[in-house]
Amino acid sequence: MASVSCCLSPWTTGRLSARSRNGERRRELFSRIAPVYDNLNDLLSLGQHRIWKRMAVSWSGAKEGDCVLDLCCGSGDLAFLLSQKVGNDGKVTGLDFSREQLSIASSRQHLRSKTCYENIEWIEGDALDIPFSDNYFDAVTMGYGLRNVVDKKQAMKELLRVLKPGSKVSVLDFNKSTRIFTSFFQELMIDNVVVPIAGGYGLAEEYEYLKISIKQFLTGKELERLALESGFSNAKFYELAGGLMGNLVATR
Repeated sequence: MASVSCCLSPWTTGRLSARSRNGERRRELFSRIAPVYDNLNDLLSLGQHRIWKRMAVSWSGAKEGDCVLDLCCGSGDLAFLLSQKVGNDGKVTGLDFSREQLSIASSRQHLRSKTCYENIEWIEGDALDIPFSDNYFDAVTMGYGLRNVVDKKQAMKELLRVLKPGSKVSVLDFNKSTRIFTSFFQELMIDNVVVPIAGGYGLAEEYEYLKISIKQFLTGKELERLALESGFSNAKFYELAGGLMGNLVATR
């Protein structure tokens, strides 16, 4: 089975900052949902998340032979898609702060037969302190991760730092819509479909966090502005699934 490397920066015992405490709570949340995360994604999106993820990877511009990063990789869906893009001569790094999610990703890699999947390495690390040098990656994806980091501006700056000039980051996530009907429908679905189904797995409380995290997230225009203010040369936000999802594409 592929191994999981650890590149976490040590925290000073007993002196965690508020940001670190929030990050730890979110790490614990994603570790709890890890065993059923993939099944719930398929069930709750009726399999549509696979289409959105393929679009996100396509927008990243990853190509044969590239060295690419899937940040906040979870159980590895985007990393596997990236691996098919870059091929046997490319390199994929999947980085996440949840060891449980990475263990599942590693197990999935071991069970799959495509030789290109051998080019994936899983690393436990921090999206706010990516353990790679400047100008390292040809493309980066981030699926359902930016909404959950405690310092979005720092995360964008790190994405900019590790990307090569002219390369792109593709950020897929729930959309914080500015349209009243879309927002209402999104909340209705979370309250009446997502949370009850998650409750069947004993995870209702964990998925109630979803609605809060979307409310605290940024709109598409705000994400474009954040990317430009962080130093990206161009940023474009695309709405997906009738405005329920969105994808930011930013070029260094």
